[in-house]
Amino acid sequence: MGVIEAVYHPGQVITVNDRMQRDYTYSLAAPAGQDFDPGFTPHHTPREMLEMGVFEGKYCTDCTDELPEDWFTNAKLSSTPDSALNYFGVKSRQPLSIWRDKGWIIGDDPRGWFQWYCRYYLGRRDAGVDAKQIKRWRAFARHAAQIRKNCNPGDIFCRPRQRQGLLQWAYDPLI
Repeated sequence: MGVIEAVYHPGQVITVNDRMQRDYTYSLAAPAGQDFDPGFTPHHTPREMLEMGVFEGKYCTDCTDELPEDWFTNAKLSSTPDSALNYFGVKSRQPLSIWRDKGWIIGDDPRGWFQWYCRYYLGRRDAGVDAKQIKRWRAFARHAAQIRKNCNPGDIFCRPRQRQGLLQWAYDPLI
């Protein structure tokens, strides 16, 4: 982890000023990438997810001041959504308005689950929000079960939309 540990540390206060939040601050309570809830065992780090190709390249493009610089070095990003940038090359996102309408935006993370995960990974802890997001993450595992049930082992292109969805929730899409 090296760079992240040197820059992000418990007690540090992060101030966010991007397109969706102004003067939002949070404190880091845990070392970056450590001290996760025992019920939360993601398969991929946010950096790995961005490098593999998630959210059609249109996620966190204005968050480079908040998140570690090295997360963006090899990230597949775009100024406009481009499904070809996704690991499985499929459309995978819904408008943020749908997320809001369904109540999927929780706490101080206006971009949703992945923003929460990035901040949790860096060391932010918010017991109430963390519990809800971890519960949502655990519920997403049903998609992995559907892939195991309906796909031949080794056929990584069976159910590509579900696999892309799994990746975007930090699950291993190559089950």
